[in-house]
Amino acid sequence: MNYATPSSNSLPQGFIPVMLTPFLKSGAVDYVGLRALTDFYLEAGATGLFANCLSSEMFELSEQERLDVTQTVVDQVAGRVPVVATGTFPGSVAEQAAFTKRIYDTGVQAVIVITGLMAAETETDEVFTDRVLELISLTDHIPLGLYECPVPYKRLINSEILQTLMATGRIVYHKDTSLDLDEVKRRIAVAKGHKFGLYDAYMVNAVSSLRAGAAGLSCIQGNIFPELVVWICDHYNDSEVENELAEVQQFLEDSMEIVHSAYPTIAKYSLKRRGFPISTYTRRAVDALTPELQDQMDQLLENVDRIQTELGITSIFKKNLVR
Repeated sequence: MNYATPSSNSLPQGFIPVMLTPFLKSGAVDYVGLRALTDFYLEAGATGLFANCLSSEMFELSEQERLDVTQTVVDQVAGRVPVVATGTFPGSVAEQAAFTKRIYDTGVQAVIVITGLMAAETETDEVFTDRVLELISLTDHIPLGLYECPVPYKRLINSEILQTLMATGRIVYHKDTSLDLDEVKRRIAVAKGHKFGLYDAYMVNAVSSLRAGAAGLSCIQGNIFPELVVWICDHYNDSEVENELAEVQQFLEDSMEIVHSAYPTIAKYSLKRRGFPISTYTRRAVDALTPELQDQMDQLLENVDRIQTELGITSIFKKNLVR
């Protein structure tokens, strides 16, 4: 089978945030807020953007909203950084290919494939691989990425599968959720020589993944304290700040539970507390943002402020830690 070769270059190294979707209190998408949020990520130092992802509540958006959200981000970015967006949702491979083309027509640099939607949890790796290859064959030259999304279930793809898919020349991005540094290294190794970047989604291995050759980070923490994520991407190999890197890495690990609680509502809450005008309205059914969780996040934000001050990072947020 022949596969068309994408004309795009590799995605940039650094921080590619998984974008939130702001909503109005009515529940409608806040497109004015989305444009402001797009600029906010860029001001924080993002080198690319992942629109229409799980953090964007993509499964709670209508098909037209997925297109409109992605188009709004692409238009607001205006070529400053590349944008990627999800193109596969429940349906046949042919239907997924058709929507992949529609998402690509918004101007994104690559379209993301949700691994858990290419085969059922009970189906084999061979079935998964065959369907992704079918999708590739049906989507012309479009550059694609892979996302081991936890919804509807997390389907991890091992390095052997990745090597097979890399041979098509069409896979340029992988959002890694394996939490396995050895597997990360194997995935990076099989992609050597290709226009490809692995971006770690989990921060427990942030520094070590980057040192192993990961292109960057695509993590939910970037919706709460993007400055620290950018700082790690900029300094992970700087021996002069080894002690500071260890402190930040430990902070990331210690804060893992709270940042995943009631997400993405808690991320919207944290942005609002730090000065960004965003509603905490969330379409996705998540745990309640209790007063206890709010207090824990308030304390975490104070720690973020302290760490950033010690590192000499200028916060892009207004100081707004008083209710």
